[in-house]
Amino acid sequence: MISSPVVIAIDGPSASGKSSVSRLVAEALNFRHVDTGSMYRAFTWKVLESGIDPKNRQQVMDLIRKVRLECDFIENEQGGLRLRTRLDGTDPGAVLRSPKIEAHVSQIAAIPEVREWLVQRQRDLAAQGDLVMEGRDIGTIVFPETIFKFYLDANPKIRAQRRARDQNEAGFAKAVQVESVESAIAERDHKDSTRMVSPLKVADDAIRIDTSLHTPQDTADIVLKHIRSHYLARK
Repeated sequence: MISSPVVIAIDGPSASGKSSVSRLVAEALNFRHVDTGSMYRAFTWKVLESGIDPKNRQQVMDLIRKVRLECDFIENEQGGLRLRTRLDGTDPGAVLRSPKIEAHVSQIAAIPEVREWLVQRQRDLAAQGDLVMEGRDIGTIVFPETIFKFYLDANPKIRAQRRARDQNEAGFAKAVQVESVESAIAERDHKDSTRMVSPLKVADDAIRIDTSLHTPQDTADIVLKHIRSHYLARK
């Protein structure tokens, strides 16, 4: 028997397919879906909206102490439950995927006090029920004790093509070039994997999946097959 709450950790770098795959897995299992990246993006948005220089660590820490962070679950378009993050009552929405947020989120996420604050909030979410949680340190830092650990990755050029397509479709900028996105992704990978606190890395016991040639549903099916065949016979 596996004790509740169950947490399925899905880690990986930008545009590896984490969000789409995690949502599909959560819907298939009737679990809540938590995109921890959206929490860091939301706080980055709040930092920028407050006129704070992301390099000013003291002002960022001061903001943590006074901002009101609310996390709850709402229905997504497919009927599943996804995390909603509000800061001082405001849900930033689609702007969280904008290039402006993308350019600063790694810098904010590398601040130890920010990570400590949000990691505790992420752990608290398990009290609300079973979760599929995606991020960069879920299997290594947030829930290292879970037996459900997956790490998604893909060819860097394919990841850049995915991110450029998403940004173009979202209308944040005209004709986003794959080359510039590839450079930005490489820079973020370096920052995320070399930061002192909670770096992006593969948990020793994680199952690695290359999503380069898979659709999100293909990858979700691989994850679900493993979970069901090895761990969820109790369901």
